[in-house]
Amino acid sequence: MEIIGIGAGDPGHVTVAAVAALNRADVIFLLDKADAARELSDLRQAILDAHVPAGGHRLVRAQDPERVRTEAGYGEAVSDWRARRADVCADMLAEHLGPGETGAFLVWGDPALYDSIISVVDDIRARGAGFEVTVHPGISSVSALAARCGTTLNQVGGAVQVTTGRRLARGWPTDVDDLVVMLDSREAFAGFADDPDVHIHWGAYVGTADEVIISGPLAEVADEIRETRARARAAKGWIMDTYLLRRKPGSV
Repeated sequence: MEIIGIGAGDPGHVTVAAVAALNRADVIFLLDKADAARELSDLRQAILDAHVPAGGHRLVRAQDPERVRTEAGYGEAVSDWRARRADVCADMLAEHLGPGETGAFLVWGDPALYDSIISVVDDIRARGAGFEVTVHPGISSVSALAARCGTTLNQVGGAVQVTTGRRLARGWPTDVDDLVVMLDSREAFAGFADDPDVHIHWGAYVGTADEVIISGPLAEVADEIRETRARARAAKGWIMDTYLLRRKPGSV
């Protein structure tokens, strides 16, 4: 089984190792999300068209189970969602992957960064499925964002923390001047808009034709980001955004 990071949407971001893995696969498995299924499906198809000869594999799709969105019992809700994902994926493998064949799951960005497929496949193996797994790292939206903005993720000798909007809403972590924030449905950056020492690099749909980048002092661009984010979400019905918050060392 191959778990393949395919980058943030740009076919040019797929690594040589990932291309080789795609071309080894007999069956490619896709989990489609309800709110953006067609558009994300088209992006993945464009990546396959760019790197895999037509007819060289079978494509199998299934609906990604919905996760219960709740503040209370967040950990339990995620565990339940992953278990239901494992059920769907196990059924896909049992029905469509023949003896001696190689299957592949495609993962946006990097499989090791805020994605559950590695854990899901481990769950399936724990149930008795006898296959080996190879994970191919991809170019994450984090790396793509830094490249688009022409910046680094950390300052000299400093630490960078990758976190979520849920955790940032609790406050800025101690001893960290650079924060990469993902999965922020609550726009937690706005809580620091009064701090003149905070700079933001924000990007939505990074690596795609619809990419939007906004950078600047947070106090000056926070409202622009919120308005842009709202318009994009209303137009497309979904949004994938990532941002880097940078604070001057010693400012706190």
